[in-house]
Amino acid sequence: MTPDQLLTFAAVAEHQNISRAAEAVHLSQPAVSGQLRLLQEEFGEPLYVRDGRGVRLTDAGRQLAVHAARLRDTWRQAHALRDALRGLERGTLCIGASTTPASYLLPYLVAEFHRAHPDIEIRTTYGNTSDVCHALQGLDIALIEGGVPAELPADTRVHPWHDDEIVAIVPAGHPLATDRAAPLSRISQFPLIWRESGSGVRHEVERAFARAGALARVALELAGVEGVKEAVRAGMGVGFVSAMAMRHEDARLTSVSLAPQPLTRRFSILVMHGSAASRAALKFLAICGID
Repeated sequence: MTPDQLLTFAAVAEHQNISRAAEAVHLSQPAVSGQLRLLQEEFGEPLYVRDGRGVRLTDAGRQLAVHAARLRDTWRQAHALRDALRGLERGTLCIGASTTPASYLLPYLVAEFHRAHPDIEIRTTYGNTSDVCHALQGLDIALIEGGVPAELPADTRVHPWHDDEIVAIVPAGHPLATDRAAPLSRISQFPLIWRESGSGVRHEVERAFARAGALARVALELAGVEGVKEAVRAGMGVGFVSAMAMRHEDARLTSVSLAPQPLTRRFSILVMHGSAASRAALKFLAICGID
């Protein structure tokens, strides 16, 4: 059993697919299959079984995957330290971003970074806040919205970033469309369109309803900002999005601030391996306005 075999197995366990695991570790599929065969011979029993187009870990495989993941994380941390000490200009920067910063802030930041450092490859991962936080071990930097999780990987640095307003959105002609602001007690009189579980916007809106003692009558739950906006256009209810999502909207949608005071939340930047962040990560932070 070799470290390379365990690192390959960690990729297979993560992706549940040999082809995708091969891409992740930059090996051919036959090379990955060969390493898995040697690893299974070492253990003397199957570590996975074929399951449709992917693979499913056996009980032994699931136990081994825990140790393999620890080795992979240690390996990544060692590489992060090496890159920081060398001050490499070339390399890869892995960035995760939750829905709002991914859609309305990250493209401009990446474009500026690429103009200054064209030899650094940028890989991005998107999802809601919960998705990104679950993927932290494989990232260099994460841009998230809302509350920062209490449990973070060791040596993670948290940098407060932008403030953002969450607004209610309604179609033109809706009873709220002429209101610049409305209390949740009034908004709650209408059917609501909710973001999916794990969304930072949903989390903040749910907390606001609880504080106001207002009952949320949820008519529909959708993943993603654009899905919510389309459902509002269709007249299915009142949605909630970042004010940034309304910057380029036409007259078919209207945003309404919450009263008596706007509902705001904080964007944060999480830096994994914060005590030994690579120069690429530090330069990206500088573009974000963080020293």
